[in-house]
Amino acid sequence: MTFLSILCALLIEQLKPLRADNPIYAEIKSLAMRMETWFNAGHASHGRMGWFLMIGALMVPTAGIYWLLQHYQLTLLAFAWNVLIVYLTLGFRHYSHYFTSIQLALSAGDEATARTLLADWTKLDTVGMEASEIARIAVEKALITTHRNVFGVFFWFLMPLGPACAVMYRVAEYLARAWNEPEHMRNEAFGQFAARAFYWIDWIPVRLTAVAFAVVGNFEDAIYAWRNFAQRWQDEAIGIILTAGGGAMGVRLGTPAETAARVVTTPDLAVDDSDSESDILPGEEPGARALQSTVGLVWRALLLWMLLLLLMSGAVFLG
Repeated sequence: MTFLSILCALLIEQLKPLRADNPIYAEIKSLAMRMETWFNAGHASHGRMGWFLMIGALMVPTAGIYWLLQHYQLTLLAFAWNVLIVYLTLGFRHYSHYFTSIQLALSAGDEATARTLLADWTKLDTVGMEASEIARIAVEKALITTHRNVFGVFFWFLMPLGPACAVMYRVAEYLARAWNEPEHMRNEAFGQFAARAFYWIDWIPVRLTAVAFAVVGNFEDAIYAWRNFAQRWQDEAIGIILTAGGGAMGVRLGTPAETAARVVTTPDLAVDDSDSESDILPGEEPGARALQSTVGLVWRALLLWMLLLLLMSGAVFLG
């Protein structure tokens, strides 16, 4: 049922993509804002309490409905519930129109349009960006979004609570951002637990995604970049995704100035200055072709995940 649920959800999303600003997501964002308003009194313990209440409020009904359907042997309804939850938690096509439009604009040499699209997508200041920088940030955003909206959901959907775990992953990912990234929430104790909780929730999925990128891309370069450069990012998970993904494609991703994927400066890393090459990520500067390579990498990784799911489902079915 797991494989078929994911397959059906992916097919439905290809036919009718769920917009990122849909009413369900809007309600979850509104609830997160209310939780922050109600519980944020400047202490980390309040953030922990708000996090558990938020997660529980969404996980318990999801798990309860699934359990009831299974308990009363309503197999088709349980399957439909699984498909619905996977469809709602996946985000494979949420922002693909931005990526595709940027790719077309860069291929046509229309950097102005590409800058505008990238600014709408990432909310970054893109004034004066060159084509290589536009391509780099678009590729980085695509890899990170694909992991968090697709592969991370896959992993947690395979867990015993199935749809409830998928909901937990996506909500935890959102809370880690919503309670830490806005200007008024930075350096606030309230969001510390949300960030730390998602770090551990995403610990295994992010490494599985990196392995998938390596397997379907340039394995040697992906592993080399991952092992030698991932720790230079302040956000370890982002460092793993970008180094493995960039290495798999032979593209250099990440700069110290980028807020979405910051690289720790050399003094903090105690890197030997005598070897200037040690500070340079392997690969070429990204260009318009890198966006096409990203599409291929993501689709191959998706097919790898689906193949593994099919094999696992077959093994369970055959006993």
